[in-house]
Amino acid sequence: MEQANCRYGPGAAYLYEWGMYAGNRVTILGRNFDGSWVYVDPWNYVGECWVRTSLLKILSGNVMDVAEFYGILPFTELYKPPRAVSAERVGDDVTVIWSAVWMTEDDYRGYLIEAWLCVEGQTVFTPVSIDGTVIILHDEAGCQQPSSARIYTVDKHGYTEWRLIHWPPHPGPVPTFTPEP
Repeated sequence: MEQANCRYGPGAAYLYEWGMYAGNRVTILGRNFDGSWVYVDPWNYVGECWVRTSLLKILSGNVMDVAEFYGILPFTELYKPPRAVSAERVGDDVTVIWSAVWMTEDDYRGYLIEAWLCVEGQTVFTPVSIDGTVIILHDEAGCQQPSSARIYTVDKHGYTEWRLIHWPPHPGPVPTFTPEP
């Protein structure tokens, strides 16, 4: 294993839980949808966390044989979830805007959006950490499932309840009209 950040969720967008170093051993308990992140039980730490798979030396087995898993994020009640959340689509770009949540400078860790976006005909789980109140997400047409997203306020202790982002669908085909002669 290379040096790695152990996180509360499957991606760099999630809060850091603790550090892992060369020589640390883990048991793989689960994985994200594509196996790029694994949920592990470190042998030298009490508790489980997420690590980027490419940083591990897998001694036996195949990561894709492990069950897909998504856990519960650590919860905080110190702050509220974002309010006045809205989303507007222009083509394949969806702009999400929300009202800032006041936090102390020491607690502030921004916001987390967990989005299920259409990319090349596949719905892809996309977690995004943002230090601001506006983001543009790319969401293509052509997936079987509708895209969706939710937003959390993040402080150094964890995550608030999430708030649903009302996701604008792609417009349907535009009817054409051919006048009769």
